[in-house]
Amino acid sequence: MYNPRDSYWRRAKKEGYRSRASYKLIELNEKFKLLKRGDRVLDVGCAPGGWMQVALEIVGEKGFVYGVDIEKVESFHKSNAEIIIADISKAEGRELILNKADGMLDAIISDIAPHTTGVKIADQAKSLELSKEAFRISKILLKESGNFLVKIFQGSDIKKFLEELKLNFREVKITKPEATRKGSAEVYIVGKGFMGNSKCIVNSE
Repeated sequence: MYNPRDSYWRRAKKEGYRSRASYKLIELNEKFKLLKRGDRVLDVGCAPGGWMQVALEIVGEKGFVYGVDIEKVESFHKSNAEIIIADISKAEGRELILNKADGMLDAIISDIAPHTTGVKIADQAKSLELSKEAFRISKILLKESGNFLVKIFQGSDIKKFLEELKLNFREVKITKPEATRKGSAEVYIVGKGFMGNSKCIVNSE
């Protein structure tokens, strides 16, 4: 039975994280070494800020974390954190992110999810589109050998997306952290070792 206030929720409250999802990034980073001290990171779909918190802890004062979301996110009041209010599906939103980022990034992470309707196929399709948008930004802003992490709802339509990622990263894996709620359709795609913009393969479809 779904319990919104499960052990991870209670742990997040106790340890001061904004979201139980923080533990997903902690686990994924421990397993795949996606972020490190000094990295410049973009968190796509960052509200309410749980992943930004973890990323800021990992990169330290010498790193920088940008967060982007269409919703307002409470400031972290840190000089190495910036929240951008933008819609990644809109050209003007992507342009704002590119201007704010001020250079190439070491990693792009995204726990983005659509507002679900309960219609499985529709929710999967929207999730795929959002994940593609996060990857579109990565193809522009990610440094060569940079890392990419994105959430997606499982479905047959993700196969082509995975194929495209495999053309652009040296290593691509699908994983499901322990903090994922039981019965959830979400999985995470890890792309390690971006091959660089000069080698970037853009799917023509």
